[in-house]
Amino acid sequence: MDHYDSQQTNDYMQPEEDWDRDLLLDPAWEKQQRKTFTAWCNSHLRKAGTQIENIEEDFRDGLKLMLLLEVISGERLAKPERGKMRVHKISNVNKALDFIASKGVKLVSIGAEEIVDGNVKMTLGMIWTIILRFAIQDISVEETSAKEGLLLWCQRKTAPYKNVNIQNFHISWKDGLGFCALIHRHRPELIDYGKLRKDDPLTNLNTAFDVAEKYLDIPKMLDAEDIVGTARPDEKAIMTYVSSFYHAFSGAQKAETAANRICKVLAVNQENEQLMEDYEKLASDLLEWIRRTIPWLENRAPENTMHAMQQKLEDFRDYRRLHKPPKVQEKCQLEINFNTLQTKLRLSNRPAFMPSEGRMVSDINNAWGCLEQAEKGYEEWLLNEIRRLERLDHLAEKFRQKASIHEAWTDGKEVMLRQKDYETATLSEIKALLKKHEAFESDLAAHQDRVEQIAAIAQELNELDYYDSPSVNARCQKICDQWDNLGALTQKRREALERTEKLLETIDQLYLEYAKRAAPFNNWMEGAMEDLQDTFIVHTIEEIQGLTTAHEQFKATLPDADKERLAILGIHNEVSKIVQTYHVNMAGTNPYTTITPQEINGKWDHVRQLVPRRDQALTEEHARQQHNERLRKQFAAQANVIGPWIQTKMEEIGRISIEMHGTLEDQLSHLRQYEKSIVNYKPKIDQLEGDHQLIQEALIFDNKHTNYTMEHIRVGWEQLLTTIARTINEVENQILTRDAKGISQEQMNEFRASFNHFDRDHSGTLGPEEFKACLISLGYDIGNDPQKKTGMMDTDDFRACLISMGYNMGEAEFARIMSIVDPNRLGVVTFQAFIDFMSRETADTDTADQVMASFKILAGDKNYITVDELRRELPPDQAEYCIARMAPYTGPDAVPGALDYMSFSTALYGESDL
Repeated sequence: MDHYDSQQTNDYMQPEEDWDRDLLLDPAWEKQQRKTFTAWCNSHLRKAGTQIENIEEDFRDGLKLMLLLEVISGERLAKPERGKMRVHKISNVNKALDFIASKGVKLVSIGAEEIVDGNVKMTLGMIWTIILRFAIQDISVEETSAKEGLLLWCQRKTAPYKNVNIQNFHISWKDGLGFCALIHRHRPELIDYGKLRKDDPLTNLNTAFDVAEKYLDIPKMLDAEDIVGTARPDEKAIMTYVSSFYHAFSGAQKAETAANRICKVLAVNQENEQLMEDYEKLASDLLEWIRRTIPWLENRAPENTMHAMQQKLEDFRDYRRLHKPPKVQEKCQLEINFNTLQTKLRLSNRPAFMPSEGRMVSDINNAWGCLEQAEKGYEEWLLNEIRRLERLDHLAEKFRQKASIHEAWTDGKEVMLRQKDYETATLSEIKALLKKHEAFESDLAAHQDRVEQIAAIAQELNELDYYDSPSVNARCQKICDQWDNLGALTQKRREALERTEKLLETIDQLYLEYAKRAAPFNNWMEGAMEDLQDTFIVHTIEEIQGLTTAHEQFKATLPDADKERLAILGIHNEVSKIVQTYHVNMAGTNPYTTITPQEINGKWDHVRQLVPRRDQALTEEHARQQHNERLRKQFAAQANVIGPWIQTKMEEIGRISIEMHGTLEDQLSHLRQYEKSIVNYKPKIDQLEGDHQLIQEALIFDNKHTNYTMEHIRVGWEQLLTTIARTINEVENQILTRDAKGISQEQMNEFRASFNHFDRDHSGTLGPEEFKACLISLGYDIGNDPQKKTGMMDTDDFRACLISMGYNMGEAEFARIMSIVDPNRLGVVTFQAFIDFMSRETADTDTADQVMASFKILAGDKNYITVDELRRELPPDQAEYCIARMAPYTGPDAVPGALDYMSFSTALYGESDL
């Protein structure tokens, strides 16, 4: 009461202070107030069969003042004094003032003596105080009261009318349209509002005052001329007059309240329908994108060149960087929209939303899983194909080099073996031819390994499905056929030479020795040149170091090889010396070999030139491998930080979702800060993607410095984004449930505390064992079966929980409850669904019966409603919404155009079809 009295004192002291100042500023207001207050008092005094003529004179004895207070309050005042003396009058006025004060009004500067003396200013102030207390104070419109409530009521009622803008209780009413609009809004048959003009205020005001006095029993409290002729009409007079309109039309407030309820229900239904349409479209678009993308990822058509496969890999990178991330966000947003829609449907007492066939969240998750499986397989296939093509290119080049060397060696050998020069040769020539043939056989045997290598490489190219295998096979077959022919010709020539061997007696041992040593040395040089020009492929520093070591070992043999070369050249020089000394006719050539000293020197020089080139190639490859190793370490350094960071954030989010620190808003704010910090971490993920691209471009396929792959990081990052978004959505839904159901923060904390008490492993879920422990704590004897925390209850657990709380669990009743808490029939009950159910059982929510009752009020207690009634009482968009969906009324009391609001109200809550 102390607070109320203090507040009332402040409210009524201000009008008194305004009163003194107003009368001093504009004496014309006194005239308006005299007329208005006199009319207002008479509108109540006539109920007692009396009235006043002069406001400052007729209240001086206090009798009519006490009578006025009894009429407007409905209470009996103390018995008045009937004497004519001044003391009797003062006593009566004091009784009236004491009664006013007893109603919580503190009168300032108003005493009984001033009233008895006929003080006009004090008398008008007292009447204004009475008007404020008994005619204006109790006005309440949308959580505003008194003057503000009356002003808001006027604004609401006149909002649909053109040229009416009520902002105060003085100049806003000068044109008279505000009074006319109030009357027309509630009694449109009394005024033809369309014919009124803003530039004719006298006609407007007189029309409103006359109609109000004649049809609404509101006495004429003001003169139109006084209002128009005053720059700023008296605010108190206008408020007093307008309050009479408010009380006259207060009966219409019930219909307005009913209309507001219907508007609220229809707005919720319209919003839910839009959310359903948005979900269906987003789900269709996402599924269509997955349907188009999977065939591309499942395409395994190989390419013939490394460039083509690398282009495919680049296209795949673009897909991962540019095309997929927006779809990941769409999928996450789709789940959030679905959960929010289901929560809003539960809060508004609507049936759960069931998406179209094939567009459930589970269907989208399954399709997404197929997409990621195809994506993983496609990436593995791309990398394997690149390795295969790299190997094929290396083998094909090696095949061409060896084949070219062999073909160059065999060139002319068949012609040589078919010669019959031995038929006319001398004995020494025969012996020479025989030795020469032996040297050729040695050379032929040395080339056997090369031919076998050529055949093995061709076989491997065929096994690896080399695109140009036919030409490789044809060339290999030609070499093998030629090799077989060389073998046969060699054998045939040897047999011919051996038949004439007995006829030969001399042989040039020096030429023979030269040939025997020159041939293997020449073969060694050819092998060395082949090895020095051989291409190599390595993937680690160890491999290139092995090649470097082998090359150094080869260089260490060069001094001994040079000694052998000088020795062979020494033999040739000795032959030349003998020929010169003994004038032997050898035609200047070695009959046993075609290898000349010039050829040996030329090949030796070529070998010496190839050695530094090989050194440079190995050095460059070693540098490349060192660069690759730096890339590995650079990637590993970031991955070994980002991977644990993602895991830590996942654990922190899990702890936030189960711990009770502050209100739900605090938890939501904390989660949003986490979400912001996570989003700010994205540049590090992008930097790691760049390092990963450099590794793939360098064709690095393994990394011993880390166990994290880019795929692990991507999956972890996507899960982190999804988890924080889902957790924020869960807290938002809990806030929606709390606010919509009127659950206090303490109750929410109590729900979470009970849940966390049995969540002993802090996983954010309750397992069967912990849930049964919870039931035992409620007094039920349940076996100690081991269970695991999942954050949800299965059907049997939920039934036991409901029984423990006093619910009668027949099969039909339990099936009904399960359809509420588990609309998707997953067989489990989440913590959110449990809170929704418990709050729904106790909260006061809109029902179909309440909506029907509201429509019945708008319809004037009829069983049907008309189009005109809907358009008059509801906003245009919601009125048209009802008209489009209401079925025609077919009852016995139906009239043309009657609409059935009962079936419409039932359909809003899923009890029938719209």
